[in-house]
Amino acid sequence: MVKLMNETKTIINNGLWHNNPALVQLLGLCPLLAVSNTFVNGLGLGIATTLVLAGSNASVSLIRNYIPKEIRIPIFVMMIASFVTNIGLLMNAYTYDLFLTLGIFIPLIVTNCAIIGRAEAFASKNKFIPSLLDGIMQGIGFSIVLCLLGAIRELVGQGTLFYGAEQLFGDWAKDMHLSFYLTDSKFLFAILPPGAFVFLGLIIAGKNAIDKKAKSRTMQKELVNE
Repeated sequence: MVKLMNETKTIINNGLWHNNPALVQLLGLCPLLAVSNTFVNGLGLGIATTLVLAGSNASVSLIRNYIPKEIRIPIFVMMIASFVTNIGLLMNAYTYDLFLTLGIFIPLIVTNCAIIGRAEAFASKNKFIPSLLDGIMQGIGFSIVLCLLGAIRELVGQGTLFYGAEQLFGDWAKDMHLSFYLTDSKFLFAILPPGAFVFLGLIIAGKNAIDKKAKSRTMQKELVNE
């Protein structure tokens, strides 16, 4: 039981922080930088990616012992593509406006290195429950970065937050739209990909600073205990 709890804690910590696909592995940067110009866009792509990660990890884990090693990567890609296709059809049916906004980046989830990487590095070597949890946590970690980056870019670029929430949640979510300042022209640097590079760099720098401070505190405690 203790071992299981420790493994679960490790998987959660890795997905959300220590091995975050966007901040540590630096995978999936193409959609991360291109789509995250608003919070809602980031959340929409994050949810889609999380569902694909969870589904592909779980599926790969279930059949891992029956997949020939020589053709495992093509099989993983086909499995991921099937989940992406289903997610795309669901978004087309229920969140059509957001589906149009995200455009090509929904089908491009198939090529997201974070997904194929988790299938190869984790799901193909572990049982169903840990693999499913790993997919969920990696997806949530990726989604958090997408949402944070989207919120920063939206706030700096156009002075709003949760703009377009109705595209994801329905008409009732129009009341979620917050406006912090009015401007005749948007701050394009923040909205376009160059701004995304800068803000992502600042987020990564902040994470590294927190990790460094935490490591320093741990070393000080160990010295005191000795």
